[in-house]
Amino acid sequence: MNPPSHLIFVGTYTTGASKGIYSVRLDPASGSLSEPALAAAASHPTFLAFSPDKRLLYSIVDSEAWASAFSIEGERLAPLAAPPAAKAVGGCHLAVDRTGRALVVSNYHTAALAALAVRGDGSLGPPQVIRHNGRGTDPVRQAGPHIHSAVISPDNGFVLVCDLGLDRIYVYRLDASNARLSPAQPPYAVSAPRSGPRHSAFAANGARAYVNHELDNTVTAFDFDPATGGLSPIQTISNLPAGFTGKNIAAEIALHPGGNFLYVSNRGHDSIAVFSVAAATGLLSPVEFTPSGGLTPRHFAISPDGAWLVCANQGSGTLQAFRIDRATGRLTPAGRPVPVPDPVCVRFYA
Repeated sequence: MNPPSHLIFVGTYTTGASKGIYSVRLDPASGSLSEPALAAAASHPTFLAFSPDKRLLYSIVDSEAWASAFSIEGERLAPLAAPPAAKAVGGCHLAVDRTGRALVVSNYHTAALAALAVRGDGSLGPPQVIRHNGRGTDPVRQAGPHIHSAVISPDNGFVLVCDLGLDRIYVYRLDASNARLSPAQPPYAVSAPRSGPRHSAFAANGARAYVNHELDNTVTAFDFDPATGGLSPIQTISNLPAGFTGKNIAAEIALHPGGNFLYVSNRGHDSIAVFSVAAATGLLSPVEFTPSGGLTPRHFAISPDGAWLVCANQGSGTLQAFRIDRATGRLTPAGRPVPVPDPVCVRFYA
């Protein structure tokens, strides 16, 4: 009997041909992707996140709501009642806590961070809103704060918030039962000037965190203190190959489920950087820089079984699947690229 296919949802920009959120299936025997099907019509449903029980999918959408909720009905999505409007234009990232009781949303343009209670029916309560202030070094990209992501620690106790505009990684304590955030002590770690922290990824045991920087194309590894939320940098390494001199903007970062490999997508070099992770120290070593199979790899996701990586190439409007070598972490393209207009987020449902 053939293993079941993987179901994937794809968030998009709808400026062009896209109509909303799409679903595709990945054949685990060949790595081929099915033709996309429209799962839900929506305006600019970009970043996506599942509830812990996988009954619901939350998305950033082009509206005054912080996020929209959809019930998952096979390969289709049904919208739930909209949460209260809160002038949240510009959302770029969201995360659901491990109890399913809190949703944390990052807003790039307004430099706002919001925590919203998730009600029993999946709808969202009013937000607690936190705003950052200040400016960074780059007069164009860092004229003010820009919150780009908020990632919840494995123990559900802290949230790492990357502020690209201030070159800071803020740490907040999370009270999931009340959907409240409060500053940790110390309240943030500082990245290099003009580095632009974008996204982060925790090791499964919570002992380390990794942050990729959009502006200077580096990854920093941190030791993470699960008692205080403190971040201590242990290494900074380029996510580009030696000798590359073209323009590039780092995008997504993710750890393999086994914890042995780290992946970062490069927009410009149009590649996925693969690093090995030393088990004892957490330090990174470059393995390879694999072409992403298209242009402008905005986001990617790794299958729950660790066998596949699917990359959303926004510039070429395609998805590309890669087989992951479990021993080396290396990526091998599988199947042909599948067209999806303006893909910006990929999520494996199963």
